Amino acid sequence: MARTPATESAQPKTLLRTAAITGPLLFLFILGDVLGAGIYALMGVLAEDAGGVLWLPLVVALGLALLTAGSYAELVTKYPKAGGSAVFAERAFRAPIASFLVGFCMLAAGVVSAAGLSLAFAGDYLGVFLDVPPIPAAMVFLVLVGLLNARGIRESLGSNVVMTAIELSGLLLVIVCVGVMLGAGGGDPSRLTEFPAGANPALATLAAAIVAYYSFVGFETSANIIEEVRNPSRVYPRALFGALLTAGVVYALVGAASSIALPPEELSDTSGPLLAVVVATGVPIPELVFSAIALIAVANGALLTMIMASRLAFGMAHQRLLPPVLGRVLPKRRTPWVAIVATTAVAMGLTLLGDLALLAETVVLLLLFVFISVNVAVLVLRRDKVEHPHFRVWSAVPVLGVASCILLLTQQDPRVWLFGAIALAVGIVLYFVARRFSKGEPPSLEDVPTV
Repeated sequence: MARTPATESAQPKTLLRTAAITGPLLFLFILGDVLGAGIYALMGVLAEDAGGVLWLPLVVALGLALLTAGSYAELVTKYPKAGGSAVFAERAFRAPIASFLVGFCMLAAGVVSAAGLSLAFAGDYLGVFLDVPPIPAAMVFLVLVGLLNARGIRESLGSNVVMTAIELSGLLLVIVCVGVMLGAGGGDPSRLTEFPAGANPALATLAAAIVAYYSFVGFETSANIIEEVRNPSRVYPRALFGALLTAGVVYALVGAASSIALPPEELSDTSGPLLAVVVATGVPIPELVFSAIALIAVANGALLTMIMASRLAFGMAHQRLLPPVLGRVLPKRRTPWVAIVATTAVAMGLTLLGDLALLAETVVLLLLFVFISVNVAVLVLRRDKVEHPHFRVWSAVPVLGVASCILLLTQQDPRVWLFGAIALAVGIVLYFVARRFSKGEPPSLEDVPTV
């Protein structure tokens, strides 16, 4: 992987607040989005497939995620526009409907994910502190996230710094507690190489890696804030790969610690495996502390997801793939307020489904289609030259990225395919409505109103 030679650096012209996001802020944005709430419940599911070898599927999943991340690094630095994946599809396939469907999949995945995260926030974790109905609580939570998003990208990412530090501290706490347990002569390190009885190690690792891959989803949202990143050609690849590698190391250590502390059958029997691990170590950590950390992890994921969704809607509105009104920004804050209101309202409506599992699995299905498009676009756009420096990935990487996405698609449930098809059907209807009422060429940035 390398950067291409450059004649000049390019920072795109935009209505959004430029150079608001530094390298460290971008790193924490991506890390916070990847280190979501899923890891706090993931170990029990992994233990069913991989037994005590929890660390291995997490390492394999990291490798799969890095394939598509390499394609994102090239395209984001080559075309630093807020539309992200939709912009890449438009340039690669030269078909407005392809651009729309890719962008809509990304947008729908973000909004559906925010709805699912709001339900997770308003569930048992919040119930430890407050006895309130989950759906109204989820809606109030989304309103608060929307208000923070509208206040400004710097304020939103400032909150992300704090929340990412807290959720990372929870995972590090698990590792430290198990270290104390080992120091006192407890735990069983021999479980680190034990697969389930009678299981084929290769097949067991693959089955668990498919589940573990879900925990790395989130890095793609960073493509939609690239217009607000300072010196994106240099900063973005470092932040992207650094955040994924950091998350991968932490996940592998948490997997190893979980296996040392508890046997697989005990991990798989609880919906809060990391809390069970901490309790098993004997280190006196109050249960309320872990519930609070989980709430913060969920809240952080929802905030970052809604930042992505609103910026993507803004970019698609500018391309006349969505109604132009979504391109309006606040004159002082420079945040896309109409897009924020619209995406928040849709997410609030989706909370009425009340099915967290269906929402979460649909997110993965939609994103896999986006990832296939991005990996193909890298190869198609190799003949397109730009005059500013950008990252370049090895050609084999996007090919392997497509293969990994197809593999993961084969694991989806028919009910998820049905819900995803409904979402895409809605998207196609919106596309033709936008075409009907938005004639002509896309407006210039100067033509997009601010209020």
